Formats: sequence, structure tokens, C-alpha cells
Amino acid sequence: MTDDDQPVTSAPWRQWGDHIQDNAIEQLRLACSLPISVRGALMPDAHLGFGLPVGGVLATRNAVIPYAVGVDIACRMRLSVFSVPAKRLKGQEDRLCKILEQQTRFGIGAAFEDRNEHAVMDEDWSITPLVSKLKDKAWDQLGTSGSGNHFVEFGTFELTQPELGLAPGSYLALLSHSGSRGSGAAIANHYSKLAAQQRPELTGPSSQLAWLTLDSEAGQEYWRAMELMGLYAAANHACIHRRIARAVGEKVALAIENHHNFAWKETHFGEDVIVHRKGATPAGVGVLGVIPGSMATPSFIVRGRGEPDSMNSAAHGAGRAMSRTEAKNRFTWKDARPLLKENGVTLLSAGIDEAPMAYKDIHAVMAAQADLIETLATFRPSLVKMAPAGEAPED
Repeated sequence: MTDDDQPVTSAPWRQWGDHIQDNAIEQLRLACSLPISVRGALMPDAHLGFGLPVGGVLATRNAVIPYAVGVDIACRMRLSVFSVPAKRLKGQEDRLCKILEQQTRFGIGAAFEDRNEHAVMDEDWSITPLVSKLKDKAWDQLGTSGSGNHFVEFGTFELTQPELGLAPGSYLALLSHSGSRGSGAAIANHYSKLAAQQRPELTGPSSQLAWLTLDSEAGQEYWRAMELMGLYAAANHACIHRRIARAVGEKVALAIENHHNFAWKETHFGEDVIVHRKGATPAGVGVLGVIPGSMATPSFIVRGRGEPDSMNSAAHGAGRAMSRTEAKNRFTWKDARPLLKENGVTLLSAGIDEAPMAYKDIHAVMAAQADLIETLATFRPSLVKMAPAGEAPED
């Protein structure tokens, strides 16, 4: 619903779902009051973020807001469905767990001894001295996952109707969540600070919404660097899935992927705008995406309906029900283990701040956005690997 209490000068916005924290709503309201803002939307998984809430969508006029893209530029999902039945999991848990341990790396500074190869490293990394300097670090981290809510997991892909070129059935599948690693964070931090310096009139919380105009040199630099990080994040997932698929030794029958921390040049309501989706999934008509739950709940493969008021967007996951600090103070693994066992989940590593109880009810989130997306299939996690406890979050 549109907030009737918005200032007259505020861009219109609409909210999906209830039980969204007041501070997240205030963040979107503040973003919509910027002179560059055209329209906003708040997804049902929304919670407090830097500048724009996670689960926030903001359309601007000829301007990009680095913090509204996010610190982890191009954080994204990728699903690979193998052409073998899910029952292949049974009896092979130890082997598949070993594959996850051997073929993935997690956390700050994670790298493989032998670098992964991908064409993204042949792209132009000379956009700026900063980006050029980051190339070696990016190559070292290629094919690795971040900390926080990033994961790689085996599970069951369940399809009840013939869709996506597959017959109905239960298939072995691999799902990953990660982004542009340390390189994306360095670019985000550099241009966020630069934007704040250029907008001294923005103080307090507003300073995190500082923007760069796209006809400025800094704006063009950031845009090109952001797009490169989009290619790099996609390559990251491609390498993760390639390594694991080779180790599994089975053919991938279907792959679906999408960004959810990015900015796009789009046309909405007859105007060319920049759409920031910070923790929001692209959901244009027919667009496929993956919306994850928690380590103990399903993820959903969806097809966008193209709802104009959401600017073709949907939630990017269950969304946090509480902060990481609160989760650490409230829960222990003694609290979480029964829930994992009940859902048939083996956890290799994670911090307690990622316990399922720290997240909203994914089923309620999906119900609140039925007008935004159509659910095609589900993925149920079985073997889950995340960064070990103690790693600083990158999301």
C-alpha cells in the first residue's frame, strides 16, 4: 500500500507484506524523498540495511546510489539441476559432503591454491587504477564464496508440472549464493565515500544515500565497475558449479541464476530510470529467478509476472527476522539442531547468526508476493556449507 503520510515531494512507493520493521520502512521513505527518486517498492523480506533497506527497490533519474546497490555488488543465486534423481543423495551423503569440502572455499581471503580459469579475467580491468589493482585479488578469489549468508548446498529439486524443459520429478541439485567478493566490496566502499563527499548536504542517515550522476566521470566509472563485478560474480558461480559438477560426474540438465544486488537501466511508467534492487530479485514477465529460504526451509524457483508497481521486482529470500547480534545472543546450536534434523539437513559449517530461527517465514514471504511471481519448483536443502563461525559478514 502507498504510504499516505509521505511528504508531498516524496516519490510514490508501495509495500508488500506485513511485519516489516519500522526502521526499514523509514529507510525507504527517506530514499523516496531524494530529489533524484522516481518511485520505490518494499519487498516482503525487507529489513534494515545501509542506505536502502535490504529488500528495497528504488528508481532514480540519471543517478546511481552505491549503497542502494549494496556492499556486495552483484550478490546472486545459481541453481544447477542434475539429470539424476534426488534419491542419488541417499547413501552418498559422505561423498557429496567431501565434494563440498574439497571444491569450495568460504570467507574473507578464501582462495584456491591453483587459480580457476574463466573468460571474465580477460575483460577490461583497466577501468580505473582501483579496479586494475583489484584484478589479482579477484582472480585469487574466483570460484569462492563469501561469509555471512553465502552458501553452497546439495538438495532436492522438486518439479510437479512439466516446466523448464524437464519432466516432473525429484532431481539432485546444487544451489549457491555469493557475490563479487572482496573486489566488489572495495569498489562499493570507494564510490560510496566518493558519493558522500560530493553530496555534503546529505547528513546523518541520508549520507548513505549519496548518489553519483551518470553523466559525471565518477558515475560512469562506478557504472562500468559495477557491470564488471556483475560479470565477475556470475563467473564466480560458474566456477563453483563447474568444479562441483565435475566432481559429482553427472550432467547438468538445467541452470537458473539471477543477481539481487545491482542497478539496471530500465523504462517504467514511461520514463527511463535506474532501478536499484538491493536484496530484490528481477521479476519481469517470464523472467526466471531463485528465491532462497534458510538452511532448514525450501527455496523457490519462480517466474516473474511483471508487476508495474514493484518495477518488475520480488523478494530475494526469506529476509532476516532479527540482527546478527541478536541471533548470536539468543540462539545456540542446541536450539537449531532439532530443526535441522527434522528437515533432514546436514550442516557442515555456519555461524549461529545464520540459524533458521533468525529468518522470517519463507512461506509467508512467498504468499505476500503471489502477485509478483509464479512458483514453478522448489529446492529443499540436504547438505549445507557456509563460512565457519567467526567470519565477518560480507552481505
